[in-house]
Amino acid sequence: MKKRRILFLGETYRADAITWMKGLEEFGDFEIVSWELKNSNNGINRFSRLLELAKAFLTIKSIAKKFNPDMVIAERTTSYGFLAVLSGVKPTAIAQQGITDLWPENAPSYRFKKIIQHYAFKKADLIHAWGNAMAIQMEKNGADMSKVMVLPKGINLSLFQYNEDKNDEAIHAIVTRSLYPEYKQDVILRAFAKIKLEKIPFSLTLVGDGPELNSLRKLASELNIEKEVFFLGKIDNNEISNYLQKANFYISMPVTEGVSASLFEAMACGCFPIISDLIGNRHWIQQKVNGILVESENESKLAEEIQWAFHNLHFTKKAIKENRKFVEENANYEKNMKIIAQTYHELITKSITS
Repeated sequence: MKKRRILFLGETYRADAITWMKGLEEFGDFEIVSWELKNSNNGINRFSRLLELAKAFLTIKSIAKKFNPDMVIAERTTSYGFLAVLSGVKPTAIAQQGITDLWPENAPSYRFKKIIQHYAFKKADLIHAWGNAMAIQMEKNGADMSKVMVLPKGINLSLFQYNEDKNDEAIHAIVTRSLYPEYKQDVILRAFAKIKLEKIPFSLTLVGDGPELNSLRKLASELNIEKEVFFLGKIDNNEISNYLQKANFYISMPVTEGVSASLFEAMACGCFPIISDLIGNRHWIQQKVNGILVESENESKLAEEIQWAFHNLHFTKKAIKENRKFVEENANYEKNMKIIAQTYHELITKSITS
């Protein structure tokens, strides 16, 4: 297999992006150079980001001229993906980030995003849907489904190893999502405050960083659960498996979801998942078959279901065994990334010979 060069457009600090790039290097023998916007889209940085975005086209053109990539890939169809199809580099593969990149629907930029997404879908050679729920939404938004590859990147199963030997005398729950409002960690804290009132022993570990950290710490104190709640901050992805293997419950309550690598990691390590009842999650979790689905902002129901699962360990034990098998079959990083890498090589060869 001839070594090829790929230009990656996206946020390289994100675990999903790291997995994507490393998989292509490891299983496709690709050399990768990346570019991303340096300024955040929050507060005083928003204007600087807009200026940077205005110059992005010329910047990417310059990088492409210097690096001479054989292909360009990008995350988010309404930002980096749009820039990718404008770059002039062929072939182009773009990936939708969540269940839809047209979010939130009431945002002033919604119509503009819809226009540029349509253009990105039209010009891209390959469109990644990391799960079926994404593909359904892509079809609704006008994507040519003959271009769509439905396949998750998967997770490293040699790193996220299964551990059935858990301490089940208490609830040892873990959350591995960034501390942003849309992930609703406040709902999780309130649910555990209710569990404490029931005299059920527990610990709750939150892995990740974000703007909500201080307010969540304060809320934990106000709810009188600060001794049971542990904020670990951002840790290396390779270390997350150590905490997942000790936990017996994985909790995640976002208001929107596409395909969650965090869910796969938890399932692989033997954590019983209790997560938001969203379209993106229903493809992986069947209600009270291999997990529990709860409305994302219903703290009372969340507390109730966590307690139910804790008191029905015969059910959760069976579920976590099945979940490990499911991840091995459907979210094996090595197997899936080999397929993706081979597809890229075929696209490059086709582009060169056409």
